[in-house]
Amino acid sequence: MAAQQAVEGLRGLAAAGLTVEEVFRGADELLRPVLGYDAVCWHSADPATGLVTSVLSDDLSLVGFEDAVRLEVWADNLATFPAIRRSGVRAEALSRVTKGRLGDSARFRELIGPAGFGDELRAVFDAHGGMWGCAAFMRAADRGPYLAQQREFADLAARHLGNALRACHVPPAAGEGRGEEGPAVVVLGPANRPLALSGPAEELLGRLADPSRTSLGVPTAFAVAAEQARRAARGLATPRSKVRVQDGGGRWYVLHGAALEGGGDGEVTVVATPATPADAMPLYLSAYGLTAREQEVALLLVRGCDTRDVSRLLAMKPYTVQDHLKSVFAKAGVASRRELVARIMLGGGAA
Repeated sequence: MAAQQAVEGLRGLAAAGLTVEEVFRGADELLRPVLGYDAVCWHSADPATGLVTSVLSDDLSLVGFEDAVRLEVWADNLATFPAIRRSGVRAEALSRVTKGRLGDSARFRELIGPAGFGDELRAVFDAHGGMWGCAAFMRAADRGPYLAQQREFADLAARHLGNALRACHVPPAAGEGRGEEGPAVVVLGPANRPLALSGPAEELLGRLADPSRTSLGVPTAFAVAAEQARRAARGLATPRSKVRVQDGGGRWYVLHGAALEGGGDGEVTVVATPATPADAMPLYLSAYGLTAREQEVALLLVRGCDTRDVSRLLAMKPYTVQDHLKSVFAKAGVASRRELVARIMLGGGAA
């Protein structure tokens, strides 16, 4: 009964017009009694890459959070968020992956175990082709490992949370815009604490700040971008070279990190720029909940194609194109192609 009530509550989060932080706090109230965890760490993510971009935890001390960021990018390949996502499931327990040998995980040895916890259950919140967030649920060592039914419930819950978080990223119906913004530049030291700021960096860091205060001194997204740059500087495979993050007003930013040549050991520059339409459009289309086919139709409209062009290019009947258009308009909350183009090109700006 409690599990069913939790599922109904999670469904409701997607339709409640909440912020990401509100979704996480609402989910915590619903899931804690069912999953039986003692601490949780919630994260938003770059939906395109799954890279973590923020942290929220009322249970954990985030002093030394730079170690958690480092381990996430460098150390472990056991039940990491990317590994879970690639596996085809949405939730996985560290005890199951390690066959009960939790010490095989660097994350357990360095963070989870010393904090007094035993098993960890992780979940990724995917929806409509994007990973909108993730979470790590930890339980006291004397409570034993997570059971199969708890992993299965977490998998189900993650599906609903993906939809709820996706809905948080839908751009506003109209906005005044922020005008032209230059790049914000932050120089980070080896522990990912800021050494220097330039451009509009200080103001942007405030808008992108984590819901929970950490020891980093910069938002998690900047630290992750820096660690990615350090990997690249070592010649290691780093396919996800940029990090996308959205501010509270619905505007997306792209973060690029680069190791400083001739700088101190481990110093990295992270440059944040407003996302171009090419960067932002796929995120907006996914946030609206469009299917893959509907996204193809919408992108062709943005390029100036009419119904006949779309029909020819996608090998569809004209009436099928019209059906897709009706669905796209309904999901995006617009009544015309002009409004749709304005919404996904300007991220909610007026046409």
